[in-house]
Amino acid sequence: MTTPYKYLFGPVPSRRLGGSLGIDVTPFKTCSFDCIFCQCGCTTRLAVERGELVPLAEVCAEVERWLKEDGAADVITFAGSGEPTLYSRLGELIDFIKARTDIPVIVLSNGTLLYRPDVRRDLLDADSVKISLSAWDETSFQKINRPAPGLSFEQILEGEREFRAEFEGSIWLEVFLMEGVNSDFDQVQKIAAAAAEIRPDKIHLNTAVRPPAEADVLPVAKEKLETLCGVFTPRAEVIASFSAGAGPATELSAEKVIDLIRRHPATAAQLAQSFGTVLTEILPLLDDPRVQIEVRGGETYYKCR
Repeated sequence: MTTPYKYLFGPVPSRRLGGSLGIDVTPFKTCSFDCIFCQCGCTTRLAVERGELVPLAEVCAEVERWLKEDGAADVITFAGSGEPTLYSRLGELIDFIKARTDIPVIVLSNGTLLYRPDVRRDLLDADSVKISLSAWDETSFQKINRPAPGLSFEQILEGEREFRAEFEGSIWLEVFLMEGVNSDFDQVQKIAAAAAEIRPDKIHLNTAVRPPAEADVLPVAKEKLETLCGVFTPRAEVIASFSAGAGPATELSAEKVIDLIRRHPATAAQLAQSFGTVLTEILPLLDDPRVQIEVRGGETYYKCR
């Protein structure tokens, strides 16, 4: 994109999705979880009440403009820096997009509000929905996800089961594993048993390869993650970005880099990988005064707030 947008970002290159146009419909860190592993940092507004958090008309206008001026992306993804199902007009926005383009729509959600019929109804026209499950009981749920008051593990699990019964699209389940927290074999077996009740189409294993909200959260080694894939049904896939394989080549600009690290802190090498380019092309763009540096585990991560 050549013109700045307020609610749209990207398209962000993704090895799994190709070019993903992001739509962010929540103010920064407005979420129903305050996960210890969140790469966006600690939640500043813990919420479960839905509302028109951003003006629907403005988001629709940006989508219209993007479709007219650009319109090139492999997927359109509701993602960003908060929980998208907190947006009360999400269903209307999905329908607005589906009426104007054949580009698949994906919603990246933590699944917390799926116990609500209105939330499940809002997501029915999406092509794919990613939900999450990183705990196995109430104690681990409270420790890992630090949910908003009133949310319980069984309530969320039941909502995800009900959504599976109603949703005809593809459901992806992301399991975020941390060393010493939920990565022991017996713990993963319990998570896998709960995941089997949801019957997702795909299961993705992730870990803390980017700076987490809490500094003492440690990643699980790639080799260990791969051995845990077979515990799940269907067999899980490791999606954590350990390798340096190049992502799809895409037009590079300072704004695209800023849009990415605002929501996903990354090293210069990871940025080069994502954009399918080399460090000498990335590093000058990181001199932007908006860019901040954070060192974790000996690695320099770039972010923007």
